[in-house]
Amino acid sequence: MSAATSAANLSAAQEQENARINAENERLRRKATTRRRVGLGFSYFALILITVLMIFPLVIVVLVSFTPNEVTQTWPPKIIPSAWTLSNYTDLFSRLPIGREMLNTVVFAGAVTVISVFFDSLAAYGLSRVDFKGRGLLLGVLIATMMIPGMALLIPVYKLLANMGLVNSYLGIIIPRMADVGGIFLLRQFFISIPKDLDNAARIDGAGEFRIFAQIILPNAVPAILTVGMFNFMGNWNDLLWPLIMTSKPETRTITAGLAMLTGHGSSVTPYGVVMAGALISALPLLVVFFFVQKRFVEGIAMTGMK
Repeated sequence: MSAATSAANLSAAQEQENARINAENERLRRKATTRRRVGLGFSYFALILITVLMIFPLVIVVLVSFTPNEVTQTWPPKIIPSAWTLSNYTDLFSRLPIGREMLNTVVFAGAVTVISVFFDSLAAYGLSRVDFKGRGLLLGVLIATMMIPGMALLIPVYKLLANMGLVNSYLGIIIPRMADVGGIFLLRQFFISIPKDLDNAARIDGAGEFRIFAQIILPNAVPAILTVGMFNFMGNWNDLLWPLIMTSKPETRTITAGLAMLTGHGSSVTPYGVVMAGALISALPLLVVFFFVQKRFVEGIAMTGMK
């Protein structure tokens, strides 16, 4: 066999091997693509399912708010009402001072949010940026207080505020909420991720602790501050038990406490359409606030605790 023939055979064998390798690589690539598409499709299906489950209660609230009360009492219940009405909204405004209660809720939730974020951020700064003896012990004690049920403190706090004459007042519902251990811990975790070189550079320039806190830490912690503020605002806006206990007059009652007055008072039949109309009106401000801060809200959640 000549050298040319041997070389030709080797070349043919090499080409066959290359073709086999290319075919195997293509098969593996298609298999990986199929797996990726199946995984992506499953993820989209799960997201759509979760989204539907999360939105479904809101859809029910909207539909029931436009359904006549006599229809809401029928069995089996109808998801799509056979009749539509706006009487639930007119009844709501005639039964409750919605404007006053919404104002009270804005004052309550807004004041608690601003004051709590201020005190929480100060405490978080001290626990994350200032070295002092017993800092770890103090943090542990604060976290341990989160294990105490809120119901266990309800009566003592109420009696204390009643002795101070703060029942049926803005101060009475705001003062106990002026600080939150959960907010302190979340902000502390975020503050730890900010380089301490910024603090040291500011101290070399003669800056004090409060100036460092106000001009360096807070501007770099906007996502976390908005996250804590959003949690506080939502939690206090939707809170029912505390405003219901501390307020018995329409002048200081919040929207959630007002809606609670519609259930089981003066009638054996709950006006579900009116209650759902009030719930929808109460939820709209939260949706608007979340729409404007959602980007920073998600960023704050994602970056908390990262170094």
